[in-house]
Amino acid sequence: MSQQTASPQSSGQTDPGQVILIDKPLTWTSFDVANKLKYACKFKKIGHAGTLDPLATGLLILCTGKMTKQIDQYQAQEKEYTGTLVFGKTTPSVDLETAFDAEFDTSGITPEQIKEAATKLTGDILQVPPIYSAVRVNGERLYEKARRGESAEGIPGGIKSRQVTVSVFEVNTDRFPEVDFRIVCSKGTYIRSLVRDLGLLLNNGAYMSSLRRTRIGNFRIEDADSLDSFITTYRSAISPTL
Repeated sequence: MSQQTASPQSSGQTDPGQVILIDKPLTWTSFDVANKLKYACKFKKIGHAGTLDPLATGLLILCTGKMTKQIDQYQAQEKEYTGTLVFGKTTPSVDLETAFDAEFDTSGITPEQIKEAATKLTGDILQVPPIYSAVRVNGERLYEKARRGESAEGIPGGIKSRQVTVSVFEVNTDRFPEVDFRIVCSKGTYIRSLVRDLGLLLNNGAYMSSLRRTRIGNFRIEDADSLDSFITTYRSAISPTL
């Protein structure tokens, strides 16, 4: 297995834990992946180091046993994403989880303007999380408010901005109005907020059509297993004769 760690332990041994790298499937939540591994591999304790939205794929770090103590350390590391955004339409969730709610004329947008706007969203910036996010406001997740039909403007005090660092925001406009991107950023950065703000900077709208996390710190997607592959390999290591 490509994971960093320790081999499966027998039931009589203390579980030293391990770090598992999974390529999260589309539509699965990060919790779904952790839950599947918990029951399929009989892990007593497992947690993930950084949520991925259901419509995102890519690198998900999971820790078991004593290695769960390292989760905060992995969550704090720099992350890299690739994906595609589309100009000319918006959705409340800034991705395809919700239906389109507005349409814009993109004919006046140039590649140079897009690159300049991306530059303005690079460095240490203040960012407002999207309303479809797990951020808590007054003890409730924002996405719970959003699914009830509440808007950001209707939340007392609004959604507070936070400082994040975007080290790289590269754009490829060859397929405009679809724009491929690569982003390197700090913990807590919402890619959907960058997409939303890019559209706003150009007096237009944009939504994210795909997102893939390719790196967390020194861990890369190339080192990750599919969920089924990991489970099969792990079970074989525990019971080679099965």
